[in-house]
Amino acid sequence: MNGYDFTVSESAASALVTYAENAIVEDDAMSAARERAADLGVDAIAPSVGALLSVLAATGGAKSVVEVGTGAGISGLWLLSGMRPDSVLTTIDSEQEFQAAARIGFQHAGVAPNRTRLINGHALDVLPRLADAAYDLIFVDGDPVDHPRYVADAVRLLRPGGVLVVNLGDAGYRVPDADAQDEEAVAAREATQLVAQDEALLPVILPLGGGLVAAAKAFVPED
Repeated sequence: MNGYDFTVSESAASALVTYAENAIVEDDAMSAARERAADLGVDAIAPSVGALLSVLAATGGAKSVVEVGTGAGISGLWLLSGMRPDSVLTTIDSEQEFQAAARIGFQHAGVAPNRTRLINGHALDVLPRLADAAYDLIFVDGDPVDHPRYVADAVRLLRPGGVLVVNLGDAGYRVPDADAQDEEAVAAREATQLVAQDEALLPVILPLGGGLVAAAKAFVPED
């Protein structure tokens, strides 16, 4: 223990989170993508989460990124905005209609076709076919009940120094509540614990959107 007390009042913490959520302004392409998401009934990440994804991609010079859950392409647009010009986003979704909407969004934003690889299928089937230690950033935003299984694949896919971000969605608010035993809350809690307990990962929990778990894959010293 260092003797410092970093506790803040609940009202102050809430005010800071509210400020963070409302501080980001999206461009026309992202606003149009949100309209398509609403029409399709797709849950979309908060602008604050998107901004974080862009910052992480830019900071790490991300060239190869995997996204689980294409949705209407909002998170993909944020990721691409931070990725290198010669990068490729591989995004996976089982709903063809969602990916069709994402393609429209990418075109509207002027994203070159060769910068995206849209895979229609279930992530649990697709992820095992991707190469080990080949990706700079992985964003998990699929079915919350499958997040623990996605985490296991993500650790294998990340290169040393790569970053994993898991969107806990609405379940994130229930993770600290031991009495919350619904399927999504249990899965979110398990995914959070898997990230925290993996010695290969350097984790942090972020109170943006519904809650995020992020981690960097540590470098392993050479013998």
